[in-house]
Amino acid sequence: MPADPRRAPHDWLDHDAGPVVRPYAMTQGRVAPSGGEFDLLAFVVAAASDAPLPASMQPEHHAIVGAAWEPTSVVELASKLDLAIGVVRVFLGDLRSAGFISLYEPPAASQPHDVDVLKAVVNGLRAL
Repeated sequence: MPADPRRAPHDWLDHDAGPVVRPYAMTQGRVAPSGGEFDLLAFVVAAASDAPLPASMQPEHHAIVGAAWEPTSVVELASKLDLAIGVVRVFLGDLRSAGFISLYEPPAASQPHDVDVLKAVVNGLRAL
């Protein structure tokens, strides 16, 4: 069967509709990162390691490690790589468990919110 010249070069990418591979297919149905949750504003930094990523890692894992040589937030990684945030979180969990990246939570994410400050913000908004 001759190749259709109008067809996209990759079967998984439709230039009008975007990727046709569903996020759950990329993560093998996993929706939560291994090793626990982390903040979306957490900084991701690739670990300095001479060991290559295992062959079992997907191309997206390699792209994340390549993009994280400088500290980058989780949401920035998702934007740079044009991946769903849920997919990036699952892949980051894989990479963190394997020791290929480190995650640094912002200090505000680990501290509870001050109720008085939140009430003052709400009152200020109501006054507008």
